[in-house]
Amino acid sequence: MSFSNLGLSDKVIAAVESAGYKNPTPIQEQAIPHVLSRRDVLGIAQTGTGKTAAFTLPMITMLEKGRARARMPRTLILEPTRELAAQVVENFEKYGKNHKLNVALIIGGVSFGDQDAKLVRGVDVLIATPGRLLDHSERGRLLLSGVELLVIDEADRMLDMGFIPDIERIGKLVPFTRQTLFFTATMPPEIQRIADNFLHNPVRVEVSKPATAASTITQLQIAVSRDSHDKRETLRRLLRSADNFKNAIIFCNRKSEVALLHKSLLKHKFSAVALHGDLDQSSRTAALDAFRSGEAKLLIASDVAARGLDIPAVSHVFNFDVPHHPDDYVHRIGRTGRAGLTGTSITLVAPLDVKSVAAIEKLTGQPIPQMAPTAPGGDDAPAETAVAPQADHGRGEHKPRERGRDRHRGERQPSTPVPPHREAGAEKNRPPQRAPKPQPQHDDGDADGSHLPAFLLRPVTVKAV
Repeated sequence: MSFSNLGLSDKVIAAVESAGYKNPTPIQEQAIPHVLSRRDVLGIAQTGTGKTAAFTLPMITMLEKGRARARMPRTLILEPTRELAAQVVENFEKYGKNHKLNVALIIGGVSFGDQDAKLVRGVDVLIATPGRLLDHSERGRLLLSGVELLVIDEADRMLDMGFIPDIERIGKLVPFTRQTLFFTATMPPEIQRIADNFLHNPVRVEVSKPATAASTITQLQIAVSRDSHDKRETLRRLLRSADNFKNAIIFCNRKSEVALLHKSLLKHKFSAVALHGDLDQSSRTAALDAFRSGEAKLLIASDVAARGLDIPAVSHVFNFDVPHHPDDYVHRIGRTGRAGLTGTSITLVAPLDVKSVAAIEKLTGQPIPQMAPTAPGGDDAPAETAVAPQADHGRGEHKPRERGRDRHRGERQPSTPVPPHREAGAEKNRPPQRAPKPQPQHDDGDADGSHLPAFLLRPVTVKAV
């Protein structure tokens, strides 16, 4: 099966071929003919299956006829995040290069005035996040009564992010007679309910299991303690010793952890950028551009920020936190091992994460092999650390040992014997001792970065766009 057999226009086929694609993916092969025949489609497919092209290619063909009117978009695509919306724009630019389509991106963090100017000129394709779309509509600057085709993408992520009420409001603003394409990776009951409300006699297209990882990905896990310092130190050792390392995405469960880990890696001279929901749009775009271009070797991200991102040739994925939902594990590690390339995923597992890992292994149907623990002060540590660890070389600063106490464990250790006559009642005669000052966010390791590989030390200049 080739693209020429799907009913696409000659202009679209020429653009696809010039992009280097010869054969459609299963979801493209199954969905495109139904979209072109004006049927509603329910597509169940995970990220990386080519589903974006499954709706952009037929849309471009269908939009060859007709013209846009001011403030009345002809088609509407809803995405849960700004990054996914921007990627859809890139698809239209790539496959619509032989057309003169007006494409507008309506997302948060960008000037209302600039967006409004595009709407005034007339839009063939409007790509938007739900919140900003409703803002424009409520201001009377946007009319959805001319929408011929509605695409709801990543519907299960919309549910996770609390966008379902907004989606239902938008559904009442578009014509009842529109064609609807509904894409999701999973089908929980709430998503099934929404699909039933939005779709009329849909064709169901389901490809790939939602819980399978590419065979090109080597999956590993490594045990760590609950201590956040230990986790960060372990991650740094893994980054320094990783085989065939090119770049890596590091996933955290919370945006606060993303920011903290980013700050820690920068302090240790790693080339890193962060991606989380609290960043403004220009910062998010700049971070992605730096990572895609290779200027930054590490991208620290939350699930919400990184879901569905198309970043080719990622060599490693690290789960700094084990995901709460097993499905998210599959989506995370799917950022590597794409397009036939090999990749490695390593998950840091604390004692409280054991049940979550068991749930992941049950979902994927395969065990995640254990890595041997990495010893502190290994080959990447300064030589003096291995010789005299009690001097605590390799820390960002030195502080004296606490007498008779192992600072790492907080337990009493045998030291100079205490005379029997001083054991009892010694506390009341001892001068008051001031507790040592806590060292917040103070990481073990070589803070000057002198033991990092050169490719991890490249400075990053993130420019706002």
